[in-house]
Amino acid sequence: VFGFAFANAQEVKFGVKGGLNIANVSGDDEGNKSRIGYQVGGFAEIKISEKFSVQPELLYSAQGVNFKEEGIGFSSEDKQNNGYLNIPVMAKVYVTPKVSIEAGPQIGFLLNSKNKYEEKASDVIFSGEEDTKDDFESTDFGLNFGLGYDLTEKLSIGGRYNLGLSNILKDAEEGEKVKNSVFSFSLGYKF
Repeated sequence: VFGFAFANAQEVKFGVKGGLNIANVSGDDEGNKSRIGYQVGGFAEIKISEKFSVQPELLYSAQGVNFKEEGIGFSSEDKQNNGYLNIPVMAKVYVTPKVSIEAGPQIGFLLNSKNKYEEKASDVIFSGEEDTKDDFESTDFGLNFGLGYDLTEKLSIGGRYNLGLSNILKDAEEGEKVKNSVFSFSLGYKF
């Protein structure tokens, strides 16, 4: 795909981007709440024609999920932080010279995973942090859908949704499925 894109490219622009993630999981987990994270990385926009381009990216993405549970005399809160190296390859169609619709596959590699927890029972508080990388699959597959807007020739903004396709839990019970679900908003700069 990259060979074809570069061979037929009219223009290639490189850039950097960063932004905000609103991450969660979909599937069988209950009591989960969105977690705010970030993404940062680089991209290459390969123009195939005036209205179509391919954009591979390399991004560090802070994702995860929060869990909260409360009962009589008991509460528990978990903040699951997962860091991924994501490689999306986006097909971009320009519906106007400044507005693009984009979609494409993504593979993610889990780099780190930590869980910060706090449990309160009556007047006793337990808290700490543990490495949870062994609880999650090392790769994640997903599909991205989004919109982009070129503010200037060099500066752009975008919004994207990552629909997780693979179960991220390593030792999931039979039939249990938990998948990443991430909304991201970014600002990009082309060189």
